[in-house]
Amino acid sequence: MWLGPEEVLLAGALWVTERANPFFLLQRRRGHGKGGGLTGLLVGTLDVVLDSSARVAPYRILHQTQDSQVYWAVACGSSRKEITKHWEWLENNLLQTLSIFDNEEDITTFVKGKIHGIIAEENKNEQPQSEEDPGKFKEAELKMRKQFGMPEVEKLVNYYSCSYWKGRVPRQGWLYLTVNHLCFYSFLLGKEVTLVIQWVDVTQLEKNATLLFPECIKVNTRDNELYFSMFLNINETFKLMEQLANIAMRQLLDNESFLQDKSLPKPRKPLKNISALKRDLDARAKNECYRATFRLPKDECLDGHTDCTLWTPFNKMHIPGQMFVSNNYICFASKAEEACHLIIPLREVTIVEKADSSSVLPSPLSISTKSKMTFFFANLKDRDFLVQRISDFLQRTPSKKPCSSDREWKWNSADPACEGGCLNRGVLRPVLQEVPELPSSSPLAGSPTSALSSRPVNFSAGEVPTASQGLLKLFRRNSEELLGPKGAKEKMKEESWNIHFFEYGRGMCMYRTAKTRELVQKGIPENLRGELWLLFSGAWNEMVTHPGYYADLVEKSMGKYNLATEEIERDLHRSMPEHPAFQNELGIAALRRVLTAYAFRNPTIGYCQAMNIVTSVLLLYCNEEEAFWLLVALCERMLPDYYNTRVVGALVDQGIFEELTREYLPLLSEKMQDLGVISTISLSWFLTLFLSVMPFESAVVIVDCFFYEGIKFILQVSLAILDANVEKLLQCCDEGEAMTILGRYLDNVVNRQSISPPIPHLHALLTSGDEPPLEIDIFELIKTSYEKFSNLKADDIEQMRFKQRLKVIQSLEDTAKKSVVRAVSGDIGFSIEELEELYVVFKAKYLMSCYWGNNRAAAARRDQSLPYLEQYRIDMEQFKELFISLTPWSCGAHTPVLAGRLFRLLDENRDSLINFKEFVTGMSGMYHGDLTEKLKVLYKLHLPPALNPEETESALEATSYFTEDVTTEELDFCLHCESQETQEDKGRRNENGPEKEEKGTSPQDYRYYLRMWANEKESKKETIKDLPKMSQEQFIELCKTLYNMFSEDPVEQELYHAIATVASLLLRIGEVGKKFSNRPVRKSEDCKTNNTQDPVSEEESPTSEQSQNSAVEQHPQADREDKTCRDTQSEKTHQENQTQGDGSGEGQGSPLQLLSDDETKDDMSMSSYSMVSTGSLQCEDIADDTVLVGCEGSSSAARYGSTIDTDWSISFEQILASMLTETALVNYFEKKVNILQKIKDQKKVERQFSSSSDYELSSVSG
Repeated sequence: MWLGPEEVLLAGALWVTERANPFFLLQRRRGHGKGGGLTGLLVGTLDVVLDSSARVAPYRILHQTQDSQVYWAVACGSSRKEITKHWEWLENNLLQTLSIFDNEEDITTFVKGKIHGIIAEENKNEQPQSEEDPGKFKEAELKMRKQFGMPEVEKLVNYYSCSYWKGRVPRQGWLYLTVNHLCFYSFLLGKEVTLVIQWVDVTQLEKNATLLFPECIKVNTRDNELYFSMFLNINETFKLMEQLANIAMRQLLDNESFLQDKSLPKPRKPLKNISALKRDLDARAKNECYRATFRLPKDECLDGHTDCTLWTPFNKMHIPGQMFVSNNYICFASKAEEACHLIIPLREVTIVEKADSSSVLPSPLSISTKSKMTFFFANLKDRDFLVQRISDFLQRTPSKKPCSSDREWKWNSADPACEGGCLNRGVLRPVLQEVPELPSSSPLAGSPTSALSSRPVNFSAGEVPTASQGLLKLFRRNSEELLGPKGAKEKMKEESWNIHFFEYGRGMCMYRTAKTRELVQKGIPENLRGELWLLFSGAWNEMVTHPGYYADLVEKSMGKYNLATEEIERDLHRSMPEHPAFQNELGIAALRRVLTAYAFRNPTIGYCQAMNIVTSVLLLYCNEEEAFWLLVALCERMLPDYYNTRVVGALVDQGIFEELTREYLPLLSEKMQDLGVISTISLSWFLTLFLSVMPFESAVVIVDCFFYEGIKFILQVSLAILDANVEKLLQCCDEGEAMTILGRYLDNVVNRQSISPPIPHLHALLTSGDEPPLEIDIFELIKTSYEKFSNLKADDIEQMRFKQRLKVIQSLEDTAKKSVVRAVSGDIGFSIEELEELYVVFKAKYLMSCYWGNNRAAAARRDQSLPYLEQYRIDMEQFKELFISLTPWSCGAHTPVLAGRLFRLLDENRDSLINFKEFVTGMSGMYHGDLTEKLKVLYKLHLPPALNPEETESALEATSYFTEDVTTEELDFCLHCESQETQEDKGRRNENGPEKEEKGTSPQDYRYYLRMWANEKESKKETIKDLPKMSQEQFIELCKTLYNMFSEDPVEQELYHAIATVASLLLRIGEVGKKFSNRPVRKSEDCKTNNTQDPVSEEESPTSEQSQNSAVEQHPQADREDKTCRDTQSEKTHQENQTQGDGSGEGQGSPLQLLSDDETKDDMSMSSYSMVSTGSLQCEDIADDTVLVGCEGSSSAARYGSTIDTDWSISFEQILASMLTETALVNYFEKKVNILQKIKDQKKVERQFSSSSDYELSSVSG
């Protein structure tokens, strides 16, 4: 590529001059190309270690003048071809012009101007590229593409200098982290190391320090264990590697491929060597952490954060921490974890004002909300900029939220000061009128006593009324407990919370401190449970910002039926059947609406067992809309991936639980692993939040703490339960005994403070022993869990989740691979090892299309609900790439044509996609079996449907003959014959629909379908007699393929001679066969006329599919009456050709043929197989292995004119017999080829450019 002229002082250092003229030098880097010796090795090593640009461009052109010692670099190139092109341009266009100049300075000025002009012209023609990436980084990306053969769509994220430990020797080089690959390159004194690993293949990623590898990163795949060390910043590198591996796992899990965020704001100052992609990933990591910390909606993006202090009125202190600002929220987190958390939604903000600075309160900022709360932040570094950002976000925030708040806000447009948004050095939201006015202590709309709850919204008019408040309120039994000590305790709890609300605020803007956690641990009062669940989970935010969303979903989803709704209906009456709220239609209908609405909101999850149990508990304390948004928070944020088809999230947290058990209870961990108990217990505990294994009154307290603490609390309670039963569990002999011990323990966890009457726990009735068990107080259990295991940190759990997610998803992928291989291994000639390797290659090709394809069509093809065998499917282009690299029949330039034909042959359902079984079936046909089987595959590739439509226009008509649906009525008298119908025939079928259904109830039909099923279960081997004849046109195509196939063989001359001999012989056989084609036709026609009562007139063409099919349909009874005659006829051998009309005869214009193996075995006097017309044979008489073949019309004859003899045809047996006479051909098709070696070679070549693409590479780097 052309370079803006740069000054070079030492032209000869480390470079060799290859060409020269008075004004220019063409140089090559020492060590590049052949030779170089020790100097070349040293230079190559230096280039790699110092990351020299000469690695990517080992050729350059310098401009020089005779008397000057200064040289100017004007061009560089990655290949000799590229640099030669530039050199020739200079010689042809500049040399004569430069010789005219007298002054050397003028020559240099002219050359520089000319080069700058060329570069400007090139840039004008090129597409405008992102200028966000710095120049040094672009150079590194070019090196990466050249070194590892990556396409332009593969984006480099970052690169690091490090050492790769190969054995005990560290290889210093460069680690390149791209979106889909981890790559490493090192060149050390002639020893080159190149590594390319896909992120989807990584099974473990760890940062550890050992004596041998000080502070290194370990990367495990299924085959290798790699160590990288000597990083300048190992933490940054490891964090980025984690992110990229996580993106790959998401791709495997739910097809979520990486899409760069183009809306990322540009940095205020240029960042050195940091790509836009790296900034994007950093922003994503911060966003995820921000959302998880404050339980914010999934689309919330952090704008920035700054250090500050917050004045807390409850303890009169300035608490140091950080303020976070995003589009819709201002949040604060104290540096001390438990000191204070604060969330201020911008929709609640009325005024943001800069207060006067003082020595006590430097740079203060006050924020006032609608609930009459004012927050003071101080020690802000860039207060003016911060106020401006908040002002911008406030102006974009809608202030009116209909039907979603306990207050309705109206604009006071009479006040002109409100419109500007800024007043008295602050940002003032328009003055609001409250209608109706409620006291600041009134509960949120989310609570069952709110104004919203008293207005039921009838989502399905005329049906069951909507649950407009918590079902517990509607179905509370008259209990004496309300007046006794328990009622008094409940009142005290409520009073404690009211005092807390008074001191710390109520609603979303509440100060959340250690005091809040203490109150939650003591149990939330039943009247406040729904409100506080909504606040602590963050569901309240989503509900108020999506007014009417749930009502719309219910309206759209009611009355719709799919797999999810069927499962929901099945589980409705299993959801807390012991609770009175779900013993009537009101509770059941509410549960149905919430679950169905969520299934329609998130089809990827739909419905999963355990969701019904959790949702039924939510409905006890919340109205329907609130329960829906709590379910959204649970499934999509708090318990990610728990409720999908493979419960991946629960398996991940199960792995974390096992790891924590090893850490905190090492003796028990070993015992539990032997018994296999943890995997059994943890799924039921985690998926239902203990609601299915613990008495309801106790489990709901667990849910209280879960909504405040998250999964951390579930893990620490689980550890506390195991810890309480250590001694008993250590004495267990088997899994059942351990499960019984834990089951009894959980059954007897009681809540003595509950004011609700106890609900019978079915599990407890089953596991109670003879002795009265010891009761465990739930609050004591919670207290113990905090005392012993409270040092669990949310950040550590997220780190462990990543580690376990890699393990779980890769384990699921291995299971999928084994299932697929087991499913196909019975019918395929490949070994298990070969099938596993083929599956890896097949899946890799699919994934490559997902992240290197220009569209998302490949990703859309994968449906997680399908069986494993159907999840990965490839299209024709991907199949061609695999075929070219794996086929034993290499045909040079003809190979893609052959691949296309095989794809069409395998694609039986015509959806232009093939699954793994179809793929290996095609491969097996070429690799396994004897000469006959391989020739049969090759033969089929030159008949419809494999034959390309461009080569044979009527091929599609022939193939469509096989793909029409068969109705019940047709199946009664046609076992394997599918027909292509006219519109009249289809109308007639529709009219007879009811009769078919009635007929399907007879015992005879049951036996018929059982017989059909039995026939389908039998393996049907296609014999060589089942193959149709080949026309002259198709035979010529076959010969062309064979000639191309032999062109690269060591004994190609012998093969050419053999195939020439065979082809000549077969052409003569076809000519001889023509002479005997007419007499059998007449004989067969006479027999058909005499022995059947076919209403088709002799004038009509017997090959007309429509007339034949209509004849069969119109007169089935007549056909049945003549069954005896036809039986006699079917024992004979028939051969029938189309009558000479429209210039077409046998072969391409031959009639439909029924080829029966059973019929032809007995008659050896005629041709080696028989042909009869569809009109002369009833389908019931056809044997099970009969195949109906549709041949082409006469279009080919018209197209080829006299060059193709349409009467000529040849059979497979004739081709086979001729081939067997030539030893060279027999040896060629019977030689064994190792597919594992082909796969190994394919993996090596996959990332490398072929020699023919050298020029393409240089154009990319240019």
